[in-house]
Amino acid sequence: MLCAQGPAPSGASLEAFAELGIDMVPGTGLLAAAIPGATLGWLTFLKDHGTFSLKEVLDAAIGYAKNGYPATSKVVEYIGRMEPLFTMHWGPSAEVYLPNGEVPAVGQLLTNPALAQTYQRLVDVESEALGSGATRDAALEAVIDEWTGGFVAEAIDEFAKTSWRDSTGEDHRGFITKDDMGKWRPHYEAPVTAEFGGVTVCKVGFWSQGPVFLQQLSLLQGMDVVPGTADGIHKILEATKLAFADRDAWYGDVSDVPAAALLSADYADERRTLIGENASHEIRPGSPDGREPRLPRLETKADFDPTGLSGVGEPNAVAAALDSGPKANGEARTDTVHVDVVDRWGNMVSAMPSGGWLHSSPVIPELGFPLGTRLQMAWLEEDLPNVLAPGKRPRTTLSPTLIFKDGEPIMAFGSPGGDQQDQWQLHFLLNHLLGGMNLQEAIDAPAFHSTHFPSSFFPHEHQLGVVLIEERIGESVIEGLESRGHIVGKAGSWEIGRMCAVSRDPETGVLKAAANARGMQGYAVGR
Repeated sequence: MLCAQGPAPSGASLEAFAELGIDMVPGTGLLAAAIPGATLGWLTFLKDHGTFSLKEVLDAAIGYAKNGYPATSKVVEYIGRMEPLFTMHWGPSAEVYLPNGEVPAVGQLLTNPALAQTYQRLVDVESEALGSGATRDAALEAVIDEWTGGFVAEAIDEFAKTSWRDSTGEDHRGFITKDDMGKWRPHYEAPVTAEFGGVTVCKVGFWSQGPVFLQQLSLLQGMDVVPGTADGIHKILEATKLAFADRDAWYGDVSDVPAAALLSADYADERRTLIGENASHEIRPGSPDGREPRLPRLETKADFDPTGLSGVGEPNAVAAALDSGPKANGEARTDTVHVDVVDRWGNMVSAMPSGGWLHSSPVIPELGFPLGTRLQMAWLEEDLPNVLAPGKRPRTTLSPTLIFKDGEPIMAFGSPGGDQQDQWQLHFLLNHLLGGMNLQEAIDAPAFHSTHFPSSFFPHEHQLGVVLIEERIGESVIEGLESRGHIVGKAGSWEIGRMCAVSRDPETGVLKAAANARGMQGYAVGR
């Protein structure tokens, strides 16, 4: 696993936020900006495992940024929501996303000359190094050095000194400095694994959300789970609630996570007894190794009204709970990208880049991109594993997956979706392994997720006992869930989920791919 999640800057401390009178990391603006890591991650991956030059990799991106790309309907919708903030407070973003001062029309070409220039300057560094006789690796190292200590780091350092509006409703400067940029690099870690259904499931470590997927599988091990039925969905939801309660009590970028205990068969056996016939409406973390759990301060949303008439302060409660797009102040649940790739030789990648959203923070004029706001996932309460600290990674929701069988990689999959990532992925795998569905059928099956546990995103609210489910699952299933005490919100027939997947049969070499049709934002491509 290549970790490209940047940590908190050296100045981002509990004391610094206390001095500002802030008790929760805001969802937008520069206070929530971690050291940017996605580009460094791709550069590291390209150097260590690729064959293309940076010029070959970036030529298309430079062309789109320089010459224009058509604005899709979703991009136009998001820009429309952000127009007041861009116009009043984030001028550099308005320059990029509001051509002629107006929200673009669907299909209108948008350009980003500053981003094109940033990419081109990085390519020029590579070309100059190669022209001086440097090896490919040395040339890419020179690009990495330019990012971490050259014009990119200098522009970020200068930009962070200016105060910008954030979701507190006030203006604040950021913590990131050129020194922070220079000290951090992506690194490799061993994955965390579990066995289920004859395969080995590989996830990101306990500093992330990833192992919650493995805990759900462990809880469901040996249970009679039939995907698509009220009983099967009930068992999945209850296992999900228990696993995510452990996430919030125990996961974080710390050395004392009781990892072995959390993934042990004995612990799963003990926790499985809590899965009863009726839906739980409590947050119930366990006590691995006899340790006492501690949860952060939780904010429960008003009672959820599944009829959509009231409940979460919106005209339609289901629509509000499903909506991941930004509010007018930029707060949003997700804007992540996922990609899975497999080639004829069996090389397989599952990648989850995220951050630097157009609604996360203002565009840096000299660079053409904004900073991400992943620090909003860290808490400002002491003695929590996910408490904010300088140099510490926030507990990310980013959670790619690789599957092995008999030591051979056979599948890679993942999904955008914040806290839903390790729910939708779980349902996909269960549909495939237990339901006998192929990749596309497993993605297309009626989807659902729980909002029972606190969101990883500011302001971390939750809705006890609530499950959102696509209405085409059928009234009999919905009634079966309600009879068990679940509070069910019916979503549209094709609204939930963002999955994609690839697979390879080691014996035949046959490659397969599938992608989510919902929202027309996912595609499966073979060549």
